[in-house]
Amino acid sequence: MTGARQVGKTTMLRHIQADLEAEGRSVFYLTLENAQVLAALNENPEHLFRYAVLPGPGKERVYVLLDEIQYLADPTHFLKYLFDTYAPQLKLICTGSSAFYIDQKFRDSLAGRKRLFDIHPLSFEEFLIFRDAPKMLQELERIRTQKKYWSADKDRLMLYWNEYLTYGAYPAVVLENKVEEKQARLAELLDSFVRKDMLESGVEEEDKFFQLLRLLASQAGQLLNRTELSNTLRLNERTIQRYLYVLRKCYHVYLLQPWSDNLRKEITRMPKPYLNDTGLYNALMRNFEPPADRHDKGTLLEHYVFHRLRQRHDPDFDIHFWRTAAGHEVDFLVETQPGSGFALEAKWQEKEFRPSKYKMFNAAYADRFPLQPVCVEFDAIGHWVLKL
Repeated sequence: MTGARQVGKTTMLRHIQADLEAEGRSVFYLTLENAQVLAALNENPEHLFRYAVLPGPGKERVYVLLDEIQYLADPTHFLKYLFDTYAPQLKLICTGSSAFYIDQKFRDSLAGRKRLFDIHPLSFEEFLIFRDAPKMLQELERIRTQKKYWSADKDRLMLYWNEYLTYGAYPAVVLENKVEEKQARLAELLDSFVRKDMLESGVEEEDKFFQLLRLLASQAGQLLNRTELSNTLRLNERTIQRYLYVLRKCYHVYLLQPWSDNLRKEITRMPKPYLNDTGLYNALMRNFEPPADRHDKGTLLEHYVFHRLRQRHDPDFDIHFWRTAAGHEVDFLVETQPGSGFALEAKWQEKEFRPSKYKMFNAAYADRFPLQPVCVEFDAIGHWVLKL
């Protein structure tokens, strides 16, 4: 399981441990932030059985839960050796706080020996569970499954949605009841955990790395120009590229890639950045005002739409945006199969969506990518965004 720090991977391991123990299984939990354990496993994979029962032929499977496996000097050899020697008697469930380490340290794909899970901040449904709002969860389900359903609890549900948009979906932040504590948790995420990723990734210029992250937040949903970033930060483009790589692989920033069927007229190279979490975005922007009152509420809405889409589609392969060199643009284009799917345009109010603006897109792609708006304020129903 990979994902940003503090997204809940260790908690998930502990729940898995409790469930397995309740079933009477043999299960052991180890964290590689323990220097003694790390040194032993680096010395020899067999040293795992100093901390777990050695599985034998015909015996029940042993489960070992390894937290922060990226700290191993050679995780590829460690996992491959144990799988090839002890499977199926041994099952390893591991976490890693960054795909950066997987790219850097895993010399082998471990094909046929692994299954990867990306863990994201909470979805809005999960947020409602964490906020102990089962009635709102039921209303959300009705809104999404019943075509013409009008919720009498829409206003209360939208209060939760505004909180979700403002403070984001990191579990520890969601569980805080006081606004001041939520903001303090987000400040800690930025100061401690982003810094830890930065140090472990070998970033040399900490201040400029943070400046880059803030610049990306201020340009969220806009075309990213690496040359412009290089000039602003006075860093060469190779360093900018490396810092962007670290931010992506540590799950702080996504770079949404353009989609094109016409290489001469459509943008094909410049991506659009989005933050991994709206709370993190707001902390970087130093703005926790109510979303509807903000000048960047459209950017907040785009973040929500992107996060919702990535729960159901691969953000690296299926989710794109469309833009021409002349500036015609559609926020999201989703391929549900190669060359076809659907397109979405995020607008806070329904009246902001003017079909005439999308004539060029519709003329070329309406049959393959039918376009629809995602609006927050809509007179007839009032919760289009919740239907997404």
